[in-house]
Amino acid sequence: MVSLGNSWDNLLKNDFNSDSYLKLREFLKSEYSSRRIYPPMNDIFNALRYTDYKDVKAVIIGQDPYHGYGQAHGLCFSVKQGVQPPPSLLNIFKEQQADLGIAQPLNSGELTKWTKQGVLLLNAVLTVREASPNSHKGMGWEKITDRVIQLLNDRKTPIVFLLWGANARAKKQLITNPNHLVLEAAHPSPLSAYNGFFGCKHFSKTNDFLIKNGLQPIDWQL
Repeated sequence: MVSLGNSWDNLLKNDFNSDSYLKLREFLKSEYSSRRIYPPMNDIFNALRYTDYKDVKAVIIGQDPYHGYGQAHGLCFSVKQGVQPPPSLLNIFKEQQADLGIAQPLNSGELTKWTKQGVLLLNAVLTVREASPNSHKGMGWEKITDRVIQLLNDRKTPIVFLLWGANARAKKQLITNPNHLVLEAAHPSPLSAYNGFFGCKHFSKTNDFLIKNGLQPIDWQL
């Protein structure tokens, strides 16, 4: 069964024992044994493994993992060290430079440093077939990731939710606690970044909100 090594284990215990998750597991066993699926099986839950429930200060919600070879490692928008950042991540870096004056290293796209500061990098769906975006949508992951968001919504300590694109913005209905801040924008992909992602200033807005609430801001520099 799933073992994350932190408080998510207890919080999600019932969900990981549910009939819907057990059905999802059987589907994944079949997929991983017969197709090329991303991320590697041991990396599926890295977002929850790297950022404990009590440490979450901001949540970035992606669609599903990168579907190219060697890219996905369980954190939305992040790629493994040594892998060239994909276009969506480069657009995130462009917005950070415009917003905060940060010049990110364009040959590195691993965002693990953010997770250690309380940024949960959560995809709505945690697995994908190679070269087939959204191929695992509707197979059961949404129940788990919705539950993660609902648990975070229950927290009294303020959290910033950054919702980029239609899939992420659909999660807004789960965030009802007035203690939290919800920021919405277009997806950072080249197809939509100029329609409302560039200029959103979500990174400075996140830090302003955290500081206002007596919390340590995020150092976005990689």
